[in-house]
Amino acid sequence: MFQSAGLLLVLLIMIGSFSCKKAITPTPSPANAALYFPPVAAPDWQTTTAISAGWKQAELDNLYPWLQSKNTKAFIILKEGKIVAEKYFGTFTADSVWYWASAGKTMTALLVGIAQQEGKLNISLPTKQYLGAGWTSAPAAKENLVTVRNQLTMTTGLDDGVADSDCTLAVCLKFKADAGTRWSYHNAPYTLLDKVVENVTGDSYNSFFRTRVRDRIGMNGGWIKTPENNNLLFTNARSMARFGLLLLNKGKWDNTPILTDTAYYNSIINTSQNLNLSYGYLTWLNGKASSMVPGFQTVFPRTIIPAAPVDLFAALGKNDQKIYVVPSKQLVVIRMGNAASDVQFALSGFDNELWERLKTIMNF
Repeated sequence: MFQSAGLLLVLLIMIGSFSCKKAITPTPSPANAALYFPPVAAPDWQTTTAISAGWKQAELDNLYPWLQSKNTKAFIILKEGKIVAEKYFGTFTADSVWYWASAGKTMTALLVGIAQQEGKLNISLPTKQYLGAGWTSAPAAKENLVTVRNQLTMTTGLDDGVADSDCTLAVCLKFKADAGTRWSYHNAPYTLLDKVVENVTGDSYNSFFRTRVRDRIGMNGGWIKTPENNNLLFTNARSMARFGLLLLNKGKWDNTPILTDTAYYNSIINTSQNLNLSYGYLTWLNGKASSMVPGFQTVFPRTIIPAAPVDLFAALGKNDQKIYVVPSKQLVVIRMGNAASDVQFALSGFDNELWERLKTIMNF
């Protein structure tokens, strides 16, 4: 579990943020300009300037030393699909590959939705339909309550207080509360969604990812099992940006539909349960009246990133891996790197610090 110093830091961040300004009310992008999509089979990507976007170039230039001081490896801003900012630090380059950590959860949510739209599964059914009875050590009646939707919403009711919350063995997946009655940021039940997809499709998780998403939108990389995690996604920074652009365009890559289930897409980016209003399907949501954070059962009376537009949603990972999407501004912002501070969880003070700077740059 988390070290006490880390817990204290997170609490201080959350409590301190109560005095922050309200999250920014979104103003629609002028004329709802059409999105640009880079070619799938070529490295070309159109750019535009900060001046053309109406931003402050000097403030953007000042952002880069700060990002470097925060252990950033890659940083990208897309405006209407075009690159406004792209910066790499140290020995990291555009070709370098890095892990998404829990930012990969949102990709998993998309892949589960694609499997459902293909008729391979139903997220409302018990998970045991796809993993077999006894996939947990919970009593059979309690295990039967856990659905795929519970895995997508972090509401399985399985105990995240076990010695190893990443362990996916049945012995580690213990009953804590009825499914749907308790929200907890618990990796193990989430990571078993890869097995759900594999079992219903007869395909490897990597192959399903490649054929349904990666190769269709021009990403690189793939999922790798590590001793610490059942499945981690590794790509370059532009692949992260491509995924953010796919999300910005509601699951469609230019004229190519990837996720056609509109209801499912809306569930990814809207509150998925009434316990943590700031969580969709494995995706963080800004602008909500309250929020919960990893490692706590406290409900904080605040939005997750007060300095950011209220319609922002995000794929967030340990050590500050970030995919921010802001529909009202037609923005995608990417950050890869090592932890920006001693707080290494999916949510940290870095999020608000960055958006305080971005709103100055972007004049909102």
